[in-house]
Amino acid sequence: MGCFVALGLGTFLMAATGQVLAATVTSPERGPQRYAAAPVVVVPDGELVVEGAHGRARATLDEPRSVPRSLVGRLPGAVVDRIVPARIDGGGPVVGRPWSAHRAAPQGLTAGRAPRGAAEVAVSGERERLGRRVTVVTAEGPATYTIVGVTGAGPESTVFFDDRRAGQLRPRIDALAVWEDPGAVRAAVRGAGVRVLTGDERAEPDPARAADARARNDAATVVGIAGGFAAFVSVFVVSSTFAYATARRRREFALLRTVGATGRQLRRMVRAEAWLLAVVASGIGAVLGPSAAPWLLERLVALDLAPAWTVVGDSVVPTLVAFPVGVAVALAAAAAPALRAGRTGPAEALREAAVESRAMTPARWVLGLGCLATALVCLAVNALTDPASATHDKTAMPLVMLLVAAAALLAPAVAAPVTRLLAAPLSRLPGAAGEVAASAALASARQTALTAAPVLVTVGLTAALLGGATTGDAAEKEVRTKPVRAEYVVVPDGGGNGGDKGGGLDRELVARLRAVPGVDVATSTPMSLYTLDGGSSLTRRPVTAVDPKPLPSTCQVPITSGSLSELRANTIVVSPTWEHRLGDTVRLWRADGTRTAFKVVGLLAAGAEADAYVTPANAGQSRPDLAYVKLRPGTPPDTARAALDRAVEGHGARALSKERWGAELGAGGRSASRTGLFAVLAIILAYTVLSLVNTVLMASEDRAPERRALALLGARRRQVTAFVAVEALLVVAIGTLLAAGTAALSLAGLWWSVLRLVGPLPLSVPWAATAGASAVCALLAVVAATLPAALSRRPGT
Repeated sequence: MGCFVALGLGTFLMAATGQVLAATVTSPERGPQRYAAAPVVVVPDGELVVEGAHGRARATLDEPRSVPRSLVGRLPGAVVDRIVPARIDGGGPVVGRPWSAHRAAPQGLTAGRAPRGAAEVAVSGERERLGRRVTVVTAEGPATYTIVGVTGAGPESTVFFDDRRAGQLRPRIDALAVWEDPGAVRAAVRGAGVRVLTGDERAEPDPARAADARARNDAATVVGIAGGFAAFVSVFVVSSTFAYATARRRREFALLRTVGATGRQLRRMVRAEAWLLAVVASGIGAVLGPSAAPWLLERLVALDLAPAWTVVGDSVVPTLVAFPVGVAVALAAAAAPALRAGRTGPAEALREAAVESRAMTPARWVLGLGCLATALVCLAVNALTDPASATHDKTAMPLVMLLVAAAALLAPAVAAPVTRLLAAPLSRLPGAAGEVAASAALASARQTALTAAPVLVTVGLTAALLGGATTGDAAEKEVRTKPVRAEYVVVPDGGGNGGDKGGGLDRELVARLRAVPGVDVATSTPMSLYTLDGGSSLTRRPVTAVDPKPLPSTCQVPITSGSLSELRANTIVVSPTWEHRLGDTVRLWRADGTRTAFKVVGLLAAGAEADAYVTPANAGQSRPDLAYVKLRPGTPPDTARAALDRAVEGHGARALSKERWGAELGAGGRSASRTGLFAVLAIILAYTVLSLVNTVLMASEDRAPERRALALLGARRRQVTAFVAVEALLVVAIGTLLAAGTAALSLAGLWWSVLRLVGPLPLSVPWAATAGASAVCALLAVVAATLPAALSRRPGT
């Protein structure tokens, strides 16, 4: 029954997570929003196509080209749309558009009138703001406008400018909304380097398109990791449970051998039972699993880990995959116990004591030591060759799995020493419960280790994953903050970056910062360049545009050769990932598809914050996401801080001390990674905790002879219950110690990588979460073990 429950739960969990994963992949995109009322939309061709040595290479541009102005004359009824990144009164990012584009969404007036001059705007959603004067910050800087109209909410927060004013703020044309026949439009724009969108294609320029893609990818990542862990834990728990169940039947197998059964017949019997259990339990779990997908998806949406518009479909693929995986898990779990059952001799039937002759088999030694050696080698390789990758969850999680598997396989070998270690304090307990429990555990080290397996998984994963994620976040924060020499960092209100709409620093603000006396200011602008790798693949490379003159005084840039001072409009400083040497000429394409070539004038050291540096002349439409402010010698800090506060006023930005900026970076990273990890752990640990209860109930039934013996010796119900409770706590303690060893190895390997990446850094251990997981295991184990004894009519049953 225990194997049936463990396998059914595992298959159920795999099917449920698989169904949610299928939903993130197959859910249809949201319908058009920004251009919902326009039947035809003309947008720039946002694809870069390059003729490579092995054919054409393609990539999506970060900055699509402008729609040619000549098309406005060819399509006289078209509405010109310009997307102006903006902020209102220091609030969050909004989008600015020309008033004529309001009918494309549509966003009709709910109060007031349309803007008619350069100093008037209409805004979406807030009727009470009508007539107010507001400051709108765009790429040029802040300007004051009067709100003369209020529109419907629409798909995004919008400020509508007069058409002429919008053209001044954004000379390029981002789209044409057309109310004509699509065929006629295609004929009119043929050869102009644009795309004509109709139907659901009109959703491509929507503001939430990129966010939807990120949310879908985040959901798929979280659920995929959860499904992978579900499969791993299922193999782990089912194998342990099956091995335990087979070990309990040792005397039964011996009796069958006594009456003439052969070892081959016993092996066939165990395999046949596994087949029956596998088909029934996996079938039930695979069929019922998808029914939990809506609830699971709802929880992920509530945690902002999945798009709100995702819906669970009726795909049968997760069920069809989970069923054979469950069957394979059961058969693999039964393989070793079947061989062990076949070796059972007739003399085993005469043994009254459950004393194991050998806790570890040669195969178990080989597998356990192999998993441990593989994990240790991988940890060392990561630390020595690519320490940055060791801080990422996707790299750390497989190694944690290997370490947990190694600990489980080697558990019987260390169960006896650990039990002897714990026997000393147990012997001081009043009565004989402590000594009896320790003796029972020592007599059956393999069964004790198998019972402790769910505790090992529960506590080990909690400590290793949460500790690793927290340490990784701290390392990433240190990578960003350690090279900064500046005392202050100026960032947009509410975060953001130059790539987000309205999230960058405007040009007037940058000029005001540089005008502050006694400081050096260096801006950092995230952007992209494209390289043709291998003659066949276009690679998008993240690049940072910087001011080469003030940057060295504000940030320490690790350069192995060359110099930042040689940065020009046609030169570049690259990291080792580019695989170029000093003096090489690199063929590149800018974010808008413009072809160029840069000379390599500097090589960054491994672990540098940026992947490459260029000058702001190559930044295109991107805006700085922050500015470093370094005080020159002799500049009073209080005076400089006051000047910075005055400079950022009205520009939707903040001047932060380096310490405050670092704290905000760390808090943001912790929030995102913790939420995802807690979601994964909640799914997996729910299964392992249920498996713990299941295994303890099996062990409690197996300990019935010991309880009867204690009753015959005169033990009362309270004393028998105390023995059972102490034994359960001992098993939890053994599992917790094994989990501690597993987590210690994992975190030690991560700390070594962090040491090589950023230097000494305090190791973060999630003491509270680990203690909580261990306490929950202890509580459930005690309840599951003592409840049958407490409810029995006689103390020894």
